[in-house]
Amino acid sequence: MTAAPRHFLELSAIEAPVLRRILDVAAGFKRNGTDGPGARTLAGKSLAMIFEKPSTRTRVSFEIAMKQLGGDVVVMTATEMQLGRGETVNDTARVLSRYVDAIMIRTADDAVLRELAAGAGVPVINGLTDRSHPCQLMADVMTFEEHRGDIGGRQIAWCGDGNNMARTWIEAAGRFGFSLRLACPAELAPPADSVAWARGEGATVEIFEDPREAVGGADCVVTDTWVSMGQSGAEKRKRMLAPYRVDEDLMSHAGPDAIFMHCLPAHRGEEVSAGVLDGPQSVVWDEAENRLHAQKGILAWCLG
Repeated sequence: MTAAPRHFLELSAIEAPVLRRILDVAAGFKRNGTDGPGARTLAGKSLAMIFEKPSTRTRVSFEIAMKQLGGDVVVMTATEMQLGRGETVNDTARVLSRYVDAIMIRTADDAVLRELAAGAGVPVINGLTDRSHPCQLMADVMTFEEHRGDIGGRQIAWCGDGNNMARTWIEAAGRFGFSLRLACPAELAPPADSVAWARGEGATVEIFEDPREAVGGADCVVTDTWVSMGQSGAEKRKRMLAPYRVDEDLMSHAGPDAIFMHCLPAHRGEEVSAGVLDGPQSVVWDEAENRLHAQKGILAWCLG
């Protein structure tokens, strides 16, 4: 009997020890470089990447990761595929599974990801949906621990929209054992089911409307863009979220050694001030680099 593929769809679907092993492998790849042990781990393997949403970091990090590990990559957009002309997601999954060893998809609709995984005979990786962004969180945890040690028991503060990134931070709290305090406008609060799940896993997750209260004493402050690609009502969202901008004053309420994270792209002067994004507390460039290494760990795990 053929074993079920190792999908990487969301953090809540993978046990904490497995996620920790993936990060350990990722750190090893980073430490050993492109010529060290395991450098050709995926020689002879191929990855199909499907982009229904534009991408910089996801595309480049996955493509370079696969190539540095010895594998090959095929990149497709919806307009270049039969998927964009009416072929079902399930049929696409079944066909691609005959050609490649894994599929990564970046799509707005989480249902498309789920259908692709259900129909595929190879691992499917969530490169981002409107529900979650688990690959980014693996890089974020890796980055925090490089700068501040074990994230377990630490305090992370989120400021802004309770969006897909906020939801994934909530799942990460349930898997890595840190406390999470989210400051969001009531109308943009994070999903209640995600909060309930994390609390059921033993995580401390608190919701605030006052960003200063949420950030108080935090070891890390995180935010994200206020308006994602394709979202409507941009001006209304910006008005609601203006009090949640991460600037020097807000960072002064965090812990004395607090770091700042943002998954990028960032909009200086909107969700974060230029002084914070480019300042000494910011680790966003290390965070962006670690997408490459985290992706290697994820690919190695998915492909066994």
